[in-house]
Amino acid sequence: MRIAMLGQKHIPSGEGGIEVVVEELATRMAALGHSLTCLDRRGHHIAGKHYDSDKTGKYRGVFIRDVPTINRRGLAAVSSSISAAFIAAIGPYDIVHFHAEGPALMCFIPKIFGKKVVVTIHGLDWKRAKWGRLSRAYIKLGEWAAAKFSDGIIVLNRDTKLYFERRYNRDTVYIPNGVSLPSLRAPDIIKEKWGLDKEGYILFLGRLVPEKGIHLLIRAFMDTDTKKKLVIAGAGSDTRQYVKKLRDMADERVIFTGFVQGEELFELYTNAYIYCLPSELEGMPMSLLEAMSYGNCCLVSDIPECLDVVEDKGISFRNKDVEDLKLKLCELIRDRDRVHRLKDASSSFICEKYKWDEVVRSTLELYKRAESGAKRVK
Repeated sequence: MRIAMLGQKHIPSGEGGIEVVVEELATRMAALGHSLTCLDRRGHHIAGKHYDSDKTGKYRGVFIRDVPTINRRGLAAVSSSISAAFIAAIGPYDIVHFHAEGPALMCFIPKIFGKKVVVTIHGLDWKRAKWGRLSRAYIKLGEWAAAKFSDGIIVLNRDTKLYFERRYNRDTVYIPNGVSLPSLRAPDIIKEKWGLDKEGYILFLGRLVPEKGIHLLIRAFMDTDTKKKLVIAGAGSDTRQYVKKLRDMADERVIFTGFVQGEELFELYTNAYIYCLPSELEGMPMSLLEAMSYGNCCLVSDIPECLDVVEDKGISFRNKDVEDLKLKLCELIRDRDRVHRLKDASSSFICEKYKWDEVVRSTLELYKRAESGAKRVK
């Protein structure tokens, strides 16, 4: 099949969960003999452009094409989605795969040109705290367009599947994200750069945005009596006021690394004492899957999207409850044996349950159903 993917910022990148998913799907499908094109945003990215493309513009068998983008806040995502949708519409593609609700507003464009369209709902994005009224309305319209025009919808959790059934009377396909085998590393770079020793820190890794609940984690951590450090790894380029608030809350025990990737990322995952994800809202958290694959003891908020991942192989606290988060942190800091029991169980459990090869197989099956015209309407 000839497949175009859009909605991601760019690949290769660990900048966000969508970018990780698109890279894994595209490169694995290309390895199976399919023709993949990723229509990426043009311009500056946090992760940078760090692949070596040949003269055809390929990365690991995937064609990379940067689409026209207005690189101004509030316009980059919209403008790149419009450009990519038109390019996909007139290009030689059998399947056009949109990622996320906002870009999905443009899914009618390739449909007009007779393309088959699949949309992955990575989360109910309009719920995110950073959006204003206009942006929230735009994203909801994208959600409606996905339900109205697409030939197949992928959701990452069962709550979102139920939401589409109830709101749009539209059936969806549940295909969770996958996880790769870990690349374990000694704490060399992170020791030199931030003074971090093995199991000497609690780790959060993700975008620095309010719905991730980082402010709750810092408040809870500040009240704990521990020599361990709290590492906040990630960037928040569009939430500068929130990042400033986080820094103002913290003392010298809290380390802000900024965006990390490659060896630094592997070392942070490998050597953490606890990984904590205090999110108030998620789709399916890639960082949580990755943290568990590295054999981490994970402490998460008790939202369904986190609990469905950790099951009984992690610890949860009441969502948005700083006191309960503090209590669980203190218990785990004191109980090293419990932490290590959970560490021992997490990696094999998560790597066996969430396999990228199964994700790719299920996605390709949906593409084939879309090609046959079997629109999934409840």
